[in-house]
Amino acid sequence: MTNAAAPASTRPFHPLDISDSSFWERPFFEREKTFARLREEEGVTWHRPAESLFPHDESGYWAITRHADIRHVSGHPELFCSSAGISMDPMPAEIQCAISFFLTMDPPEHTRYRRLISMAFTPKQVRTIEAQIQANAKAIVDDFLRELDKGAPVDFVQAVSRHLPMRTVSEMIGIAPENHEAVAYAAESLFSTSDDEYANLEERATHLMTQLGILTGSGVELAKERRVNPQDDLMTNIVQAEVDGHRLTDEEVGAFMVLLASAGNDTTKQATSHCFKALIDNPDQVAWLLDDWDERASGAIDEFVRWSTPVLEFARHAVVDTDIAGTPIRAGEKVVLFYCSGNFDEMVFDRPLDFDLSRFPNPHVGFGGGGPHFCLGKQLAVLELKHLFHELLTRIPPVELSEPEYVRSDFVHGIKRMSVRKL
Repeated sequence: MTNAAAPASTRPFHPLDISDSSFWERPFFEREKTFARLREEEGVTWHRPAESLFPHDESGYWAITRHADIRHVSGHPELFCSSAGISMDPMPAEIQCAISFFLTMDPPEHTRYRRLISMAFTPKQVRTIEAQIQANAKAIVDDFLRELDKGAPVDFVQAVSRHLPMRTVSEMIGIAPENHEAVAYAAESLFSTSDDEYANLEERATHLMTQLGILTGSGVELAKERRVNPQDDLMTNIVQAEVDGHRLTDEEVGAFMVLLASAGNDTTKQATSHCFKALIDNPDQVAWLLDDWDERASGAIDEFVRWSTPVLEFARHAVVDTDIAGTPIRAGEKVVLFYCSGNFDEMVFDRPLDFDLSRFPNPHVGFGGGGPHFCLGKQLAVLELKHLFHELLTRIPPVELSEPEYVRSDFVHGIKRMSVRKL
């Protein structure tokens, strides 16, 4: 380990400012140029606190931009905890916990809750979910093709991207169809609190809490109903699951509802939009994939996730004095894992700026950097992308896309709108 770290109060901030909101308004690959420069630095770099809706006394954070360092932090929960907060933006811990449930827990508590949730995904339940996904993917593309045939531009995000994850999450939990849109909007709002389209600066904190309440309330209400009236759905499995004598309370189910609706909904939606654009921009990749779909689809989906990186970052806090890449890190200091940088690390990925469906191996960190918080919803996301893109790529006619309109956020790599027109 190198010499002792300077006190955070006197430590200079790195001149490349990745905390300013204007940085996150730049195009993704323009931001990647900055991250590439940070990856070249010796050790890791110290940055001023990100802008926040809430009062705070944070002194700054360490930017973890290299793939190897992201994997190191993710794989050592005894050194870097989640319970002190996982948000790059300063935010009260109780709000972070309400939004992210067991993502803000550490082992052994996190292990117990993860086992409880995992138990609900029985083989029968997964088979049911996959059948629903396959049927919904076909129906969504049917509707999309009908709209394209009318000749006018169609917003791909509204017509396709947002529908499959929304329907999947809603149907597998048992949310009533009339509530699907409200749940989807609430989930999008939680992931896009920094975008003025959802709420202006003065309204953001209130808007955040309102949408959080909608999701939590939906989960609590549904949990209470399923305890009295069990159904053949995931929510019934969740309320009945038991590990070491522990079951989820209604309030804990409500918190899980927030996580599932946001993480399980918006991430797959964003991956769908980004990858549809990448495929239209790279017709040679489509031809290669369709030449042997059954053998090539799984590897292609890894590249879908790497390329889109729907979640840009997550934070951890050092539990003890330690170091990362030779840089001393003091106990209590925040480290931010920039997955958007790790997925384009030229030390790991050959030609990282190329969209290459044949890329192998593809050790992307789009589902996290490993360790106990590796994405629990990976299987669900893969099924959705696999079935939806099989329908799209085998059925759509030649189309052209407008330039996407992006979500302004330091957390979600999002597309708000993207028009598509039949040629």
